[in-house]
Amino acid sequence: MSAPTLDESLRLQGLPPVADARTRLIILGSFPGAASLRAQQYYAHPQNKLWPILATLWPQHPQPAHSDYAARCEWLLARGLGLWDVYDSCERQGSLDSAIRTPQVNNFEALRAHCPQLQAVAHNGAESYKHASALQGLGLQAYKLPSTSPANAGWSFERKLTAWRDVMQAAGLLKKED
Repeated sequence: MSAPTLDESLRLQGLPPVADARTRLIILGSFPGAASLRAQQYYAHPQNKLWPILATLWPQHPQPAHSDYAARCEWLLARGLGLWDVYDSCERQGSLDSAIRTPQVNNFEALRAHCPQLQAVAHNGAESYKHASALQGLGLQAYKLPSTSPANAGWSFERKLTAWRDVMQAAGLLKKED
């Protein structure tokens, strides 16, 4: 059997949500990049700024080591934050959102039932935010955030941090004085 050609992309499966009954705000990306799929960890690319932004926002609660993904997920959950993506599966070559083909959207109603305290969704980037209207029926506040992806080089770390801080404060996960 020959390897797939560029026209025969393999269907990729996303990651399960990092969310539980404590989740009040969930960060929705579009779909895990290649590094994240290989590691089976959200935001695994070393240049992605999600983990450094969160560590900067919660300095009084040191983030577990990068090598302890389970502890990092618990660290998020303990603060009311969850992670997931808008797409459950898709066809894609590489990691860019622009390469996503035939996506299947995740079941947000099941997420809402799993997370009774869920109040808001923060879309990590424009591709995710395209689905904000689909979540309106769930009664969730929606926020659009600048992507933490290394492909979003037009935003400095400080500018991303400010936007993320504002959303975390609005969602009640960060006090104004933090």
